[in-house]
Amino acid sequence: MSTTADPLAALGSLPGVADSVDSVRKAVDRVYGHRVMRRRSNEVTAEAALRGARGSAALSGADWALEEVRRRSDFGVEGEPRTVGAALRLTAESGQLLSVWRQSPLRVLARLHLVAAGGARPDDTVGRPRLAGEPVDEPLIELALPGADEVAGRLEGLAGLLLAGSEAPALVTAAVVHGELLALRPFGSCNGLVARAAERIVLIGSGLDPKSICPSEVGHAELGRAAYLGALDGYASGTPEGMAAWITHCARAVELGVRESTAVCEALQRGAA
Repeated sequence: MSTTADPLAALGSLPGVADSVDSVRKAVDRVYGHRVMRRRSNEVTAEAALRGARGSAALSGADWALEEVRRRSDFGVEGEPRTVGAALRLTAESGQLLSVWRQSPLRVLARLHLVAAGGARPDDTVGRPRLAGEPVDEPLIELALPGADEVAGRLEGLAGLLLAGSEAPALVTAAVVHGELLALRPFGSCNGLVARAAERIVLIGSGLDPKSICPSEVGHAELGRAAYLGALDGYASGTPEGMAAWITHCARAVELGVRESTAVCEALQRGAA
C-alpha cells in the first residue's frame, strides 16, 4: 500500500480502478432511480439482505439455493446450516452498527465475530482477535497465516486509516477492508463472513449504498470462489497490479449485486415478488 498521507486515496489512481469506480457509481445510481424504489425500497432492502447472506454463505462453503435459505429454520445445526445462519445474522446486524463503526471499527469487528459465532464456540476466543498459537478455522482461504502480533498491528493500522478519513472512493475503502480482513483472518473462525459484512458496512456508511440494496456478496458468489481467491492473492501480494485486480474484482461484484436488485425491482413492478 502507498506511503502517501492518504494511502487509500492513492489506490484510486491505480490502472483501471477509476473506471471501475465510475462504472459502479453509475450502476448504483440507476438502481436507486428505479421507480419501485420510491415506494417499496424496504422490500428491495429485505430481499437484497437475504440474497447477500446466501452469497456470503456460499463463499464459506454453504452453497444453498435461495429458496432453501427461505425455507429452512434449522440454522443452529452444525455444518452448513450454522454457516448460513451466521451469514443471515451478520446481514441483519450490519445496518445497526454504522454509528459505532465511525467511532471504533475494531469494536464493530469484534461484535461481528460474536454475532457470526452465535454461541458455536463457547470460549473466550469469540469476539476478539486471536492470540499467538491459537488456531484458525478458515479452510477455504489458503494464504499464509500472519502471526498474532502482525494481525494486531495491521488491524490497528486499518482502524487508524478509517478513523483518519480519506478522499478515497467508497468502493476502494470497502475493498481494502474486505481484503485486509481476509488476508489477516484475525479471528479463530468466520473471517470470510465477517470480512464481507464489513465491506457491506463501508458501502452503506459511505453513502454509496445507504439503503443496502446492492449486495456485493451476490456478485462475489456469482463470480465464483476460484476468481475470488485469485483476486485475493493479488491483494495479498501488495503489488499495484494485484491491488488493482482485487479492487476491480470487488467493483464487478457490486455491479452484479446491483443487477440482482434491479431484477428484484422489476419483479416487484410486475407483481411477481
